[in-house]
Amino acid sequence: MAGSVLIIGGGAIGSAVAAWLSAEPAWQVEVLERDPSYARASSALSAASIRQQFSTPLNIALSQFGLHYLRALPEAGLQEQGYLYLATEKGAADLRQLQALQTAQGAEIELMTPTELRHRWPWLATQDLALGSWGRRGEGWFDGWGLLQALRRRALRQGSVYRRAEALELRRDASGALDGVLTAEGLMQADLYVLACGAWSGALAATAGLEVPVSARRRSVYVFRSPETASGCPLLIDPSGLWLRPEGEAGQFLCGGPPLDDAPDLPLEPEADLFEERLWPALAARVPGFETLRCERAWAGYYEMCDFDHNGLVGPLAECPNLLLACGFSGHGLQHAPGIGRGLAELIAFGAYRSLDLGPLSPTRIAAGRPYRELNVI
Repeated sequence: MAGSVLIIGGGAIGSAVAAWLSAEPAWQVEVLERDPSYARASSALSAASIRQQFSTPLNIALSQFGLHYLRALPEAGLQEQGYLYLATEKGAADLRQLQALQTAQGAEIELMTPTELRHRWPWLATQDLALGSWGRRGEGWFDGWGLLQALRRRALRQGSVYRRAEALELRRDASGALDGVLTAEGLMQADLYVLACGAWSGALAATAGLEVPVSARRRSVYVFRSPETASGCPLLIDPSGLWLRPEGEAGQFLCGGPPLDDAPDLPLEPEADLFEERLWPALAARVPGFETLRCERAWAGYYEMCDFDHNGLVGPLAECPNLLLACGFSGHGLQHAPGIGRGLAELIAFGAYRSLDLGPLSPTRIAAGRPYRELNVI
């Protein structure tokens, strides 16, 4: 099979699909991207981390492929300092159950008692904790912009064409198939279409009468500096929902957490009161040295939240036979972009997944009422 493919969205997911599919010379690949600067793109605004501590085997496998790809990509600047999930007695059983699944899938995840946590990270307050789950290897953070640009360069080098235009509407013909994507520059057409415009995917699908349960959920990221350097700090997930990790020079950190307002489609501006009301108290409680800190700046990005089960939607949409989805990754799309791109390219080029079966992420699970639920969404 061969033909033309129009990928709607040139962020990390769309560029990953283009990077793998354009390696197949029979396919003509175009990528529609409204802003090549990626100023509002989730790929560019992400805190850019990778973990294997997921609750579904496929997400663990996607992380493992992403890790392999990032390790071979110098511009990604991968820092493997691990993820550390902390739990009170209430959450300890869940950590044990998840660690069993993760290690069975080949992840190096170590359970740690409060005494072991204090020994390794003396700056950590553990009096309310029952257990920690630490990724010894294969978890950490990276340069998301470096990954995005590497995927984009690879796609361009192999002949993909990037068109600067905003997708305004999807047009369908009498059979229900897509007949084109309307832009201010006119109608763009192809044999196949891939919907990969992240948080905007659900709204764009609705212009063609298609239901794709993906909404834009704002997440705020704060940069703070403290005299406490928290030596050896991993990416820490607190029972309160707070997350934090080092950033740049000693004493500088990123943090975030559950929003005060989680309504869909909020303005892309950081929540004004979240840091003072929720995050700083949680920071000081978990790391007493963070009682003294200075918030230096903040930004916000969108999660493309899949409201059905917090997992990605990948593959053909039954109601529209020439449209494939690659959206709804609920905060873990950047780390999984290489695996999603490879898999979807295989499905298009060969009619089946060859490397990793992405079938559990098929949109058909929605109509069937069979969620593939991801529990570890940060």
